[in-house]
Amino acid sequence: MAARRRGSANVAVVLGVLLLCTLVAEAAVFNVGDRGGWSFNTNSWPTGKHFKAGDVLVFKYDATAHDVAVSAAGYKACAKPANGAKVYKSGADRVILARGTNYFICSIPGHCQSGMKIAVTAA
Repeated sequence: MAARRRGSANVAVVLGVLLLCTLVAEAAVFNVGDRGGWSFNTNSWPTGKHFKAGDVLVFKYDATAHDVAVSAAGYKACAKPANGAKVYKSGADRVILARGTNYFICSIPGHCQSGMKIAVTAA
């Protein structure tokens, strides 16, 4: 009886790993701003693209001049997000999309107002 339960548990683990591999394999990778990277006037970049939860956005930019802040409030106000918001500063950041709308801005003063903001909705 114990061997049967162990076998069922092994099958469940294998199926879980296969499912996870399938989900990861299906994730698409998008370079934000395409060849121009994360820069001014990228706010329309998501238009016409289809995103899924688990897809990866790659933000390429000059780390001495920009950053990537993840914040709905920052996006809506076009202002530096409150403490606790995730801020990336490497110049080559990879962000995995969550289901729903994901908001990104450059938190350097004036940059969001100059189009360094995107809202990406992932199905």
